[in-house]
Amino acid sequence: MHTTSIRKRIISDPVHAKQSPEPAWLDLAALTEVEITSEDPGYPIDAAILSGMSKGWRAAVPGKQTIRLLFIQPQHIHLIHLNFQESSTNRTQEYVLRWSRGSSQSFMDIARQQWNFSPEGSTEELEDHVVELSGATVIELTITPDISNGTHFASLAEIRIA
Repeated sequence: MHTTSIRKRIISDPVHAKQSPEPAWLDLAALTEVEITSEDPGYPIDAAILSGMSKGWRAAVPGKQTIRLLFIQPQHIHLIHLNFQESSTNRTQEYVLRWSRGSSQSFMDIARQQWNFSPEGSTEELEDHVVELSGATVIELTITPDISNGTHFASLAEIRIA
């Protein structure tokens, strides 16, 4: 019996070939000072900024809250990653992400986004904002936890900047 060899080669999967390496996240603890409008002592802002902490940040009082990252030295920023989680209540959250260059603190919008949380299915909002911010001195995140009333507490599971 005659055996024929089939010519073949292994090709890479285009989906896996296009995956980017993990971004070079900035060490926000070393590079920034943080201003916040309130903080639940059990859920400090450190938990949203430092890698490996699981609880995230939560406001101490209900309603609109602001988190401001003040860079010690101006930074060139390419990516801002935000992770919001809500598993217990239906609500529509809005956030505004802005940035400033220099000491004037005149802010420019990056994004204004609304998200409908629902315990039955939509419990996490992940946002990756691809940007080109040169000389950024401030990143500001304002969170309105529920646009229909002021009784909910703002929270942020994670913020990363590259």
